[in-house]
Amino acid sequence: MSDHVSRVPAATAPVVVAIDGPAGAGKSTVGRAVARRLGLEYLDTGAMYRAVTYGALRRGVPVHDDGAVAELVAALTIEIDHDGVRVDGVDATTAIRGREVTESVSAIAANSAVRAELVARQRAWVHERGGGVLEGRDIGTVVFPDATAKLFVTATPRVRAERRVAEMGGDVDEVEAAIVERDRKDSTRADSPLVEADGAIVIDTSEMGIDEVVDRIVADVQRRSSEGVA
Repeated sequence: MSDHVSRVPAATAPVVVAIDGPAGAGKSTVGRAVARRLGLEYLDTGAMYRAVTYGALRRGVPVHDDGAVAELVAALTIEIDHDGVRVDGVDATTAIRGREVTESVSAIAANSAVRAELVARQRAWVHERGGGVLEGRDIGTVVFPDATAKLFVTATPRVRAERRVAEMGGDVDEVEAAIVERDRKDSTRADSPLVEADGAIVIDTSEMGIDEVVDRIVADVQRRSSEGVA
């Protein structure tokens, strides 16, 4: 993949690229590559929900106790950068991807108070940087509905399961079943369900290479930026 930086003209409005989609579709890989190509910073908003989950588990706060979790998230310090993820100063980079957090994050993500707090932090993150590439499940629908470019990156459950197993091990059938269940929870929750944003470009990465996906997104962002499309 080319490492050249394709910056948009300085006179244009801040560039915000919203990448949504289900777990295991390749959003993180694509998001980081797009950010590098455009000379923008990147934020994995899913890591923020995992960080809150980690914080709740670490403090012994029941993840289904909405009130207690709401109090927790308001006071929780979350730092996400190139060096990893820190929760209240503790390195949680590896722990937030572990099984315990993975099995509990859907409950945290369904908490309206958590979503409101993290959406505010995500908007502040972009404001401080004058733009950025954000990936998650409600970026184009809730966080930045007027983003420069909105993408919905997906893949079949089987392909996503095979990718997870290749990275972390496990049984493909079991991982696929867990992914299907996570999709169901994410798409049916009352607050900010996982859906395609209006105007989003849908990209199925099941049979596409990363270079192809990134080239397509970068070209769209540059076109929209030059035309002033939001």
